[in-house]
Amino acid sequence: MRNRLIAVAAMVLTVALTRMDGITYGTVDTQNIYANTGAFIVRSPATGRVFPLCSGTLIAPTVFLTASHCTVYFENVLAPLNYTAFVSFDVLIPFGALTSPATNLIPVTGVVTNPEYNQRQSDSGDIAVLLLAAGSTIGITPAALPTLNQLDALAAKNGLKKKVFTAAGYGVQNRVVGGGVPYFQDLNPIPRMWSNPSFEALSPGYLRLSQNPATGDGGTCYGDSGGPNFLEVDGSLILMAITITGDSVCRATNVDYRLDTASARAFLAPHVTLP
Repeated sequence: MRNRLIAVAAMVLTVALTRMDGITYGTVDTQNIYANTGAFIVRSPATGRVFPLCSGTLIAPTVFLTASHCTVYFENVLAPLNYTAFVSFDVLIPFGALTSPATNLIPVTGVVTNPEYNQRQSDSGDIAVLLLAAGSTIGITPAALPTLNQLDALAAKNGLKKKVFTAAGYGVQNRVVGGGVPYFQDLNPIPRMWSNPSFEALSPGYLRLSQNPATGDGGTCYGDSGGPNFLEVDGSLILMAITITGDSVCRATNVDYRLDTASARAFLAPHVTLP
């Protein structure tokens, strides 16, 4: 799960699709535990083939949360080329040459990029939503969102120290080294996976999680952008932040955009009922 770049130019037209951030050192969600975690899918107008672009989470029956850098790429690069957008919650999603008509693709009816999205280090506003048709996600329970400044409240009570989060998404998998140029595994069909990064640091706009396999942590990689980072609080699983970036080899830090801040909640308020 992390910003995953896929060069699709060799496969579809001459377009480069950006698979933003994959789960590393994690587990395939064969039990459909994280059923509200889905993939932001695009489909080629020329071939009908589909490609996962990013990850995300259902936060209301018709609202799919992802990252603005994913929606901006779609709106500015792919939509003008007549690519169409979908969301899929299938555990396994065949893509490219393996595209299957059996994949459950939910059409995106609207794309809402955060107008405050920017390159500021303090608060990038890297949050967006995809709107889905009513009745298209029946049977999927939306993720619970945090209360205002919930992470700060937990940190003040030393409640984040040694906490283990759960990251989920459809990105590339482990980095393979030895025997040539290092590469990332990129399974096709791409599976929904989850991993357990541990708390590293908290800043006003971001949650940083350790995904160092040497310390037993898993994490995210290319293709996981927009995907969820959950924390169990008092027996409830809360979607605390979304993956937006990390180190290039996906072995150190998962940087996540906090959802409990006033700015994140201001963007979400028109689309969901906030706790």
